[in-house]
Amino acid sequence: MSHGIHLRTAAYDHPHAVDLDARVQLEYQQRYQGEGDATFLDPAMFVPPNGLYLLAYDASDAPVASGAWRCMERSEEGYSEGDAEVKRMYVVPEARGLGLARRILAELEADARAAGRRRMVLETGDQQPEAIALYLSSGYALSEKFGHYRFHESSRCMTKPLTG
Repeated sequence: MSHGIHLRTAAYDHPHAVDLDARVQLEYQQRYQGEGDATFLDPAMFVPPNGLYLLAYDASDAPVASGAWRCMERSEEGYSEGDAEVKRMYVVPEARGLGLARRILAELEADARAAGRRRMVLETGDQQPEAIALYLSSGYALSEKFGHYRFHESSRCMTKPLTG
């Protein structure tokens, strides 16, 4: 279902991206009792071919969703060579239920695959059941923890192979 929605590549520091990021941070603070996402992100991490930042716009050209991926390589945080990490998946409450997150996720996976990435990885949390359900229904599997929140009890890490 498109509902007049169109996707655009944008910079991580684009004003609409900054606004949607602020909104998702507020949601994290509500769900996790005051904590936003403290993962370090830099706009350069999302510049193709080493990443991609997408914004979804509705028929009136208002930004309603975002999603991104960035290259990650083997590290002490538990990433593997050739990983693409999903970041900043968010849909404004008024646009939920339209399939936007699934559409953005599919675009991110296709772009990461085309860039030679071998596996999509992501961190989410136990207070985001709708995100967990989306990822499980999109072929992701729970995995060993990695990343910034790998030592947090509420962290849920997931992976999906992009090859084979």
